[in-house]
Amino acid sequence: MPVLPEVAKTETKEGLEAFAAYWFEQLNYAYQTGDIAGIQAVTSPACQFCSNITGSLTTNYQGGRWLAGGKIVIPSSATTFERGSDGAYQVIVQVQQSTINYYDPSGSEFRAPTEASDGGNVLLVGFQDAAWRVTGLHPLR
Repeated sequence: MPVLPEVAKTETKEGLEAFAAYWFEQLNYAYQTGDIAGIQAVTSPACQFCSNITGSLTTNYQGGRWLAGGKIVIPSSATTFERGSDGAYQVIVQVQQSTINYYDPSGSEFRAPTEASDGGNVLLVGFQDAAWRVTGLHPLR
């Protein structure tokens, strides 16, 4: 399970960058294990796209099913560290994810794989009660 770096506990540009990397490590862990507790602990329920991801993971890991692949790599990210009118900071993140295969308890694939992806995303992050929390995730189209 990923460990939150000390710098990620500070409301600084470095803290935000470290938290964003940590958040994607938590997401990667959820894809690899089906354990969504870590990602949910640092994500606002208001993040609809995030809820869609964790809901899908819950569904695809239920009843002894499991996933293979789906590894997430973040080759680049950037932030101006300017708080928006909604109180959130934006982090622009390039997210690469490997192909995901879906297996049932017998080891047979139960649905078509999700192809590998490589795209930009805007991660919205707020700092409240001395902690960062993701409030939104929006793929760039």
